Amino acid sequence: MSATTATELELADLYARLEALEEAQSTPVEQKNKLTIIAWGGDLDRIWPTLILSTTAAASGMEVSVFFTFWGLFALVKEGVRVTGDNWMQKGLSIMNPGNPAKAKLSKLNFAGAGAGMMKKLAKDYGTPQPAELLETARDLGVRLIPCQMTMDLMGLTADDLVDGLEEPIGAATALLEMKEASISLFI
Repeated sequence: MSATTATELELADLYARLEALEEAQSTPVEQKNKLTIIAWGGDLDRIWPTLILSTTAAASGMEVSVFFTFWGLFALVKEGVRVTGDNWMQKGLSIMNPGNPAKAKLSKLNFAGAGAGMMKKLAKDYGTPQPAELLETARDLGVRLIPCQMTMDLMGLTADDLVDGLEEPIGAATALLEMKEASISLFI
């Protein structure tokens, strides 16, 4: 095959791909009045805004999904559940990460727990609901609280370790579909 023929075939292939892309873009994805949040951080200063934004959106009539993955998943661990997992690595991670929003620390300015205590005191003084209360409100408002199955497997968490009222665990591909149809997607 000559160099010219090969180049022509490559160009024809590129044009065919371009046409396929243009055709795919002509069918827009219909987005809903929906907020999707990927909650990956388990620090208090990530859990709190996740729950404030999700409850506010739900109260204003939006459909809301929150996908809890990696450290963010520990915000859904039941109070009193401390050691989880089947092996020493999973158990070690569960001990180092206390789980439950009431025990969450600040990502910065934690000051051996004093920073989180100061934030909680300020929130109380200004009438801001605590994360545990916001989590309950989110469930009451119909926010879809969705645990990540892969993270549950990695961290050795079971459905029995998590709070009640959650959706069935899903994987990353399904979480991406949630985001695809949302008009607003956040990564907190």
